Amino acid sequence: MIPVCDTEEYVQKLLSARRAGEQGVLAFYEHRLGCICRNPRLMLLPMDDHLAHRGDGIFESIKWVDGRIYQLDAHIERMKRSAKGLYLQPPCTWERLREIAVEVACAAETENGMLRILVGRGPGGFGIDPAECPVASLYVVAYQFKAFPQELYDKGLTAFRSSIPAKPGYMARMKNANYIPNVLMRREATERGLNLPLSFDDDDFLAEGATENVALVDQRGTLVIPEFTNALTGTTIMRAVDLMKDRMPVEFRRVREDDIYRARELMVMGTTGGCVSIVRFEGQPIHDVKPGPVAREIRELLDQDIKEQGVAIR
Repeated sequence: MIPVCDTEEYVQKLLSARRAGEQGVLAFYEHRLGCICRNPRLMLLPMDDHLAHRGDGIFESIKWVDGRIYQLDAHIERMKRSAKGLYLQPPCTWERLREIAVEVACAAETENGMLRILVGRGPGGFGIDPAECPVASLYVVAYQFKAFPQELYDKGLTAFRSSIPAKPGYMARMKNANYIPNVLMRREATERGLNLPLSFDDDDFLAEGATENVALVDQRGTLVIPEFTNALTGTTIMRAVDLMKDRMPVEFRRVREDDIYRARELMVMGTTGGCVSIVRFEGQPIHDVKPGPVAREIRELLDQDIKEQGVAIR
């Protein structure tokens, strides 16, 4: 028989139960309680929060390096757009949400880390109707930042065409909590022993990676960004465009698989890795099969931008 515990006994079991990944959690905040905690065994999500059982919510992942949070305001602006797409509002003002994010990062007491901000429909029932949930939920977690190994920047990545199609446009353009296609893409990469899956839409145009945006340098020396028709508008790639637009031509247009094979450089950009070169696609070489100078320049500019524009956590 499964024991039925009273509150005190249940809490004790909760505190003594080990959980996977707990060493990576540095600090977290839940809006219902209004405080920050550092014990990962108390980091819980209500089972009836529609964020958990319906994927009805949005999120952002943000890094800080050397005590400076990168692109905080750009991430929050994107979160506002995602919230609008789901007819969702956080349980506090956006200005207060920003303050909470900085405070949680500060409470982590480390110079380098990651923030995960989640806004959910909230607890209230196990149905599908948003009306079940009187108040939206807000969770902010600070966790360890795992930088890409230098070897990946030095040697470049391998990529392939994923069998998982790009998300429908309205879903792709929101950073929502339904990441099943992304999960399946990552699983596929592991099975194939390759680094990156790239998805294509129904019209055979390049969309995005599992968690990164894609860009290429064409034969004319133009930095080409695939249109965000079926892809999330990345904060990192858009910042890279701002930093590069006076250094080389930049163009947003649709990209087919043939364009990849003809490219002088192929790269991915995202919060964790910055900018990383892809040197092989479907086993075929990209140009000279070496990380290219444009990817390196973008990465260096992004690293410098963190130092100059990042939000101090203390």
